[in-house]
Amino acid sequence: MYAIIETGGKQIKVEEGQAIYIEKLDTNAGDTVTFDKVLFVGGESIKVGSPTVEGATVTAKVEKNGKAKKILVFKYKSKKNYRRKQGHRQPYTKVVIEKINA
Repeated sequence: MYAIIETGGKQIKVEEGQAIYIEKLDTNAGDTVTFDKVLFVGGESIKVGSPTVEGATVTAKVEKNGKAKKILVFKYKSKKNYRRKQGHRQPYTKVVIEKINA
């Protein structure tokens, strides 16, 4: 059984027992999170939402919060002596999907 949920402005396909990295949530490690925006539930029977499936939820446990590897943002204009170098680390939350309630 799998589901497509929406979190952080993105749609993610999840299955039970799967660990995913999502946009940072305001929770601590060990907490339980419930996703209400379930767009699709698949498996033996298929349920498609318009836009969400009524009464369907996905329960997940927060494993950790962290920051991704640093990326460099480098702005440059040729022949104008304009250079700007900036680093960025995107915060994330790692969750493990426990149950899909359809």
